[in-house]
Amino acid sequence: MRLTRAAEYAIRCMVYLAKQGRGVLTSRQEIAERADIPTHFLAKIAQDLARAGFIEIKQGARGGFVLLKKASDISLLEVVETMIGEISLNDCVARPASCKITYGCAVHRVWTDARDQLRATLASVTFAQLVNEESCISSFPSDKLIAPDSLEQTMINDSSKLQ
Repeated sequence: MRLTRAAEYAIRCMVYLAKQGRGVLTSRQEIAERADIPTHFLAKIAQDLARAGFIEIKQGARGGFVLLKKASDISLLEVVETMIGEISLNDCVARPASCKITYGCAVHRVWTDARDQLRATLASVTFAQLVNEESCISSFPSDKLIAPDSLEQTMINDSSKLQ
């Protein structure tokens, strides 16, 4: 299974908003820059997150997004499934009627167990936990981040200083 880009961006957006705190108005531009999300994509993602009750969208020049729930009350699973639908891994798990041998099939049981374990893992992680650990969202301004293409050179330079 691979997450969609929308799900990845939704997670980044929620991590950033969770860092700001519940009830804090954060501009769309700030989130887009700091979480590295294209602005046009962020608008679509925000609509899905708002429909799910995670955020409120404030319009206007001083608008932005507000986290409505405590970060500790929002699981990674909830946000992922808001964006992609219920995790199922394959058709025989998502739609058992699509397979003639689903209920007597050993492979079906493996897929179901794998799906259940993945969902349980994602459900066990809250955005409060993600904020308290190192995450994909830097707390530094984006101009202080290292570009991926220069990361390798930086690592080479740093390792030569240690020798």
